[in-house]
Amino acid sequence: MKSDTTISTIHYKLLFASLFCCLLVLLSGCGTRKVQQIALPADFKGPKELERIYGVRITPNDNIFLYNEGARWLGVPHRLGGTTKSGIDCSGFVTQVYRLVYDKQLARSSADMLKQNCRKIGREGLREGDLVFFRTGGSKRGIPNHVGIYLKNGRFIHTSTSGGVMISSLSEPYYIKTWLTGGRVK
Repeated sequence: MKSDTTISTIHYKLLFASLFCCLLVLLSGCGTRKVQQIALPADFKGPKELERIYGVRITPNDNIFLYNEGARWLGVPHRLGGTTKSGIDCSGFVTQVYRLVYDKQLARSSADMLKQNCRKIGREGLREGDLVFFRTGGSKRGIPNHVGIYLKNGRFIHTSTSGGVMISSLSEPYYIKTWLTGGRVK
């Protein structure tokens, strides 16, 4: 028969081994990848509704959050210097959407956005989320005084002084005439 000391040692070794195994199981659970749930806003629109609103096909490659956020602002009236849904101007709209969708802080004026936040690109190189700059009059040559966000298929969203937040086409004569440059945010 074994002594009490030997039995106690065996019990301690078994207890230690059991605790060590439990610890390993717990720690290995920490290394597993957990699926992060994204909380969608209550007014989130699906791809079909956004396609109807924008007149473009929404694919899995598109940033649906950009389209949804833009749709939330459609129809908000223009107000010079405004930054809320009671009234907003073009650069205020772009800064709000960029902050909410891309978590990026942009300069407050269209001229400063182009100068400080963007790399110039041509019309043919535009991609979703790029900025589109216009000189609509009243500003110095080469300095924009209007900005919008490019979507796709020649369409962009912006704040117009006459129509508030709206979707327009780069192929409209007015925007062909006033086009200045595209800008890819750095």
